[in-house]
Amino acid sequence: MLEASGLMVFYENMLALNNVSVQCGENRIVGVFGANSAGKSTLMYALSGIMLDIRKKEKMAGGERITISGSIRYQDQELMGMKPSRRAKLGIILCPERRRIFKESSVLENLKIGGYLATPAQAKETLAYVFTVFPALKKLKNRVGGFLSGGEQQMLAIGRALMAQPKILLLDEPLLGLSPLMQAMLMRATREIRNQRRISIIVTEQYARPVLPIIDYAFILENGSAVLEGTREELMDNPDVRSAYFGV
Repeated sequence: MLEASGLMVFYENMLALNNVSVQCGENRIVGVFGANSAGKSTLMYALSGIMLDIRKKEKMAGGERITISGSIRYQDQELMGMKPSRRAKLGIILCPERRRIFKESSVLENLKIGGYLATPAQAKETLAYVFTVFPALKKLKNRVGGFLSGGEQQMLAIGRALMAQPKILLLDEPLLGLSPLMQAMLMRATREIRNQRRISIIVTEQYARPVLPIIDYAFILENGSAVLEGTREELMDNPDVRSAYFGV
């Protein structure tokens, strides 16, 4: 289980995460929902360790001071202060928002870059799996990333993350800017990945309705605080949550 407790993140004098605690058990899909600036990406950066790199860069550039506190535990290890590269070796892999693929490289090159933590045998097997779960990528394997559609780029971003052999896959707003049809396809693929690869997944989104069918549990963030949590059914029974996040 990945368990974060009492997470606090300050950007200079702005509180981005306020005593946030979240958990993701084995082979579970957990949703984290909230409006823009609710703290979703900050949470993902904290869990993956990327926040430590951001803090270091800001300090070197004389930018805003970033303060992080709390606890993040995985497999009986305390991760707070652990570099993102070490967390990645433990299997905690971030698929960041807005895709961030290598747009001048081909689909196949992007995927091979993602396999830097895999053995040759793992890379070969995972590449075949990515082409199975996202068959469009196999047809486009020689196309340069910058010429893919938004949905194709998101498939590639998730595929690249899978190449890194995740045990905990962090999907930060994977549906941003995509059509409802593409959103539904990606969420079906996400559920297949969980079921077939036995990967735990945390997915953040502003609008929860497309994600709702696949989640086991969810947290609601508002202004950096976790204000509500529960199963899909429990959250759907709350009329305010239904209206604000599920659109029903």
